[in-house]
Amino acid sequence: MKKSLNILTLCLVVFVATFSCSAKLTMNEPATLKDALADKFYIGTAMNTGQINGTDTASLRVMKEQFSAVVAENCMKSEVIQPEEGKFDFTLADKFVDFAEKNKLYATGHVLIWHSQAPKWFFVDADGKDVSPEVLKQRMIKHISTLVGRYKGRIKGWDVVNEAFEDDGSWRKSKFYEILGEDYIKLAFEYAHDADPDAELYYNDYSMAHPGRRDAVVKMVNNLKQQGIKVDGIGMQGHMTMNFPTCDAYEKSILAFASTGAKVMITEMDMTVLPPPESYQGADVGKNYQFDSKMNPYPNGLPDSVATALHDRYAAFFRLFLKHSDKISRVTVWGVSDAQSWRNNWPMRGRTDYPLLFDRKLRPKPIVKTIISQANAMKK
Repeated sequence: MKKSLNILTLCLVVFVATFSCSAKLTMNEPATLKDALADKFYIGTAMNTGQINGTDTASLRVMKEQFSAVVAENCMKSEVIQPEEGKFDFTLADKFVDFAEKNKLYATGHVLIWHSQAPKWFFVDADGKDVSPEVLKQRMIKHISTLVGRYKGRIKGWDVVNEAFEDDGSWRKSKFYEILGEDYIKLAFEYAHDADPDAELYYNDYSMAHPGRRDAVVKMVNNLKQQGIKVDGIGMQGHMTMNFPTCDAYEKSILAFASTGAKVMITEMDMTVLPPPESYQGADVGKNYQFDSKMNPYPNGLPDSVATALHDRYAAFFRLFLKHSDKISRVTVWGVSDAQSWRNNWPMRGRTDYPLLFDRKLRPKPIVKTIISQANAMKK
């Protein structure tokens, strides 16, 4: 009887020791996104006006706890920074940079040259006619040198040019292209580099899994590099649906962009569960449709089956990002919570969407724990 008790005691001691060790390991594992992904890539989010002004304190707590990088959602776009020629407004931009520095977050400036959300004056003269190439160049120089120069050494990287191509790889016929031709890309990168030689410079675009757009961006970046132009990274806007893009196509683009020697970044990730008003799968902010209740199928929450499908698709893409973490420097979701996402109002205002990692009450969705577990598993 005594021998049996000794064996039982020994087994109990071993069990307790093993459980304690296991519990200790579990407790020591990173429990936030930024800690779990710290040795993989920056995990970032876009900051809106309420967050930058400090009024949305609830989402700021989540931001500081979970994210290691931030990007300006709207406050650095040209229509905000320079609404009238020569009249710059840095009110929100200054607060954005101050917040990033105070909280030791990697800050990205967005965006220097973009055909959308640009003031009309940028492209026309006093008579409303297109300006000459020389005038547009001077306006680009003034805008870029003023904005980038103001935050020299403080903003770590800039989205220099946004959305220059169509899905088939043809050039977008923006005013920049119509007036300056293909050279506007080269000029923008040169002006940005002159303003801050140490800042990283990125090209950014959506639907980057399309072969046409993929090939066009690779060709452009390689051509710029051959001319000695500094291009540090390629941003793949991750505005996804439940069926576009496929992981395989997205992986091909990651590998193709990495082959240029540039860093790869997932720059504006969100994933809509809502049906598109048409077959269009892109992210052209100029698209707008009249509200139709049939296109808003989940106003009061997602059915379990849809929530599970959304979770699994997010998990598949983060597995892909982790697989290629040697090539990816940053993954940025386009907002903190579902309530703040632009997806609720694009391309149809008034819909209820669920595209981000935190719900409308700023509670982490199950995908947050899944991402953390995926990252932790790679450390073992």
